[in-house]
Amino acid sequence: MKLAHLFFSDKPDIRWDLCSQMGIRYAVAKLAPELTGKKPIWDFDTLKEAKDIFASRGFDLIALEGDQFDMTRIKLGLPGREEDAEHYRQMLANMGRLGIRTLCYNFMQTGWFRTHKDIKERGGALVTGFDSAAAAALPPKPYAPVSAEKVWDNYRWFISEVMPAAEAAGVRMGLHPDDPPVPSVEGVGRFFISPEAIDMALSLSDSPSHGLTFCQGTYRTMGADIPAVFHRWHERVFFVHLRDVAGNAQHFHETFHDNGPTDMAHMLRVYRDEGFDGIIRSDHVPTMAGEDNDRPSYSMNGTLFGTGYIKGILDALEIDY
Repeated sequence: MKLAHLFFSDKPDIRWDLCSQMGIRYAVAKLAPELTGKKPIWDFDTLKEAKDIFASRGFDLIALEGDQFDMTRIKLGLPGREEDAEHYRQMLANMGRLGIRTLCYNFMQTGWFRTHKDIKERGGALVTGFDSAAAAALPPKPYAPVSAEKVWDNYRWFISEVMPAAEAAGVRMGLHPDDPPVPSVEGVGRFFISPEAIDMALSLSDSPSHGLTFCQGTYRTMGADIPAVFHRWHERVFFVHLRDVAGNAQHFHETFHDNGPTDMAHMLRVYRDEGFDGIIRSDHVPTMAGEDNDRPSYSMNGTLFGTGYIKGILDALEIDY
């Protein structure tokens, strides 16, 4: 397995030093222009520069995660989506040329979503959470309503447009499920909220580039049998997000990696025994003492705890990373 960290730009800071000190060798990055101040990475030189910056600090940039540019027109099926799909294909080609072989992507127009970002967890650490009643009281997005069926239609179009390019580039695209897995957020439908919906997504193409990012926490909130669904899809899982939650899809909050209902050691043993050799990373961590809560779920002290906890399990199970 390849233990990685998610970086939100190509600008080195203290987080980079801490990752080096933790022994992290692999980088996953979101390089959207609003984060980097640079051109979108459908520009080859922009992506190559980022790859080189990571390499200069001892990291192998092996994956990208999230929307790397504005995906609104693609996800909502708006005029101009053909141009954006062409940009996406160029991004995939650039990734292939530079040996960045994995892309974690989603089809959530509202992104991963929480109604609360300062819930107190163990020792007063702050975590994010979701409550469906609080979400229902929020105003709809300006472009709402958008039905889940429309989202599905747009996704099918997207896959038909970009999957051949991904395969040609040798890039594996891993679909992240909708988080939270509820039917609608702010008037925008969500389709990928159950294992059956994920099965439908996988049925669209048998390309070796078409697969999944397996987010433990999201499948936990779906109420899925996590080992069972991983077994079902294991040959098509390219990336695993390791986090845990307490509650269900309608009402939940994040927890420490060692403080939730999921047996993390058992799940890492499952991944090993199923032959998974892809990317793993610590995800959605608490904000701990001494930190501002300006980056909920991605604080560095929480990441130090989560990554160290995962490394300990990997060592105990004799899993190379």
